[in-house]
Amino acid sequence: MSITITGMTKRFGQTEVLRGIDLGVERGELVALLGPSGSGKTTLLKIIAGLEWPDRGQLDVDGQDWLQLAARDRRIGFVFQHYALFPHMKVRDNIAFGLTVRPRAERPGKAVIAAKVDELMRLLQIDQLGDRYPAQLSGGQRQRVALGRALAIEPKVLLLDEPFGALDAAIRRDLRRWLREVHEATGSTTIFVTHDQEEAFELADRVVVMGAGRIEQIGHADAIHDHPASPFVARFMGATVELPVRLQAGRAEAQGLDLSALPRRALADGPARLLVRPGDIVPLADAEGPWHVVSRVSTGAELRLLCRHPDVGEVESVLPRRGSAGAALVPGAAVRLRIEAGTLFPTERRETDLHTPRSEPLRMETSR
Repeated sequence: MSITITGMTKRFGQTEVLRGIDLGVERGELVALLGPSGSGKTTLLKIIAGLEWPDRGQLDVDGQDWLQLAARDRRIGFVFQHYALFPHMKVRDNIAFGLTVRPRAERPGKAVIAAKVDELMRLLQIDQLGDRYPAQLSGGQRQRVALGRALAIEPKVLLLDEPFGALDAAIRRDLRRWLREVHEATGSTTIFVTHDQEEAFELADRVVVMGAGRIEQIGHADAIHDHPASPFVARFMGATVELPVRLQAGRAEAQGLDLSALPRRALADGPARLLVRPGDIVPLADAEGPWHVVSRVSTGAELRLLCRHPDVGEVESVLPRRGSAGAALVPGAAVRLRIEAGTLFPTERRETDLHTPRSEPLRMETSR
């Protein structure tokens, strides 16, 4: 099922939770809504499910106005973070529940339901657990049962709200690979909510980055990582260091910074902000450098250096411990900083002007 959301807004009291959402999801696509708590992603998911209603906007699924349909008529499969299984029912009965409560005229026969449950348990790799109760299952097994119950009704749209949030990291990694396989096997149109970047980029065909009720950027992992569309996206993707620079003929310049690795940008001359990830900052020993190493910490695999500039302040740099030039980077050493990658935003642009979603990478000019 294809989904089209247009101009959707939602308030809770004085709080504007959704601020004009426009989004299209193609039939059979797996889309992640990625963002921090309070960004509006779960509210958007609940509106699609019919558990919330917007103040304004449209929700069309295959050309049908779903805002005119009650939740029970949308045939949504919804998987929550905390499973919501029936504790008094065995696994088999939990999966079959959505089929057994259909109106009598629409309810499949017992043999058909049993065959459907068997098929799903094989697909979900829990076919040996049919006679157990939820309390006898691990967290990962419970989440598979919850997904089986959602898939049993052959949903038009599958919605997942932080489906692996209650599980430990190792189980989450295994389950998201498995979920991708299940999605491809069923061909369902799927939207899932997460705050975990790795989870979103590994699973989804496209990622929708949300912040403060807006869509900040839509795209694939590499485009969002390398070309964030706004300061919000850059910070969310780990660009926690902000450096003042000046743009001249499309090139960024600043004393004590080697910015030659940055591509030329088609931006007006003037002051700008450079947002950089600590792993893209390389301190280089330089007796004339205006930066000084303040502290040095080893985590075994990495060196974490704190460097200070008398006018700019402190920045963090992260280097691999082996094979780095870290031996000379001791506290007190004078350095300059080589910036391997970063994103530029003119400082005169207001923050409200930096919320236009982009589905393609920013256009760059290569230096000659």
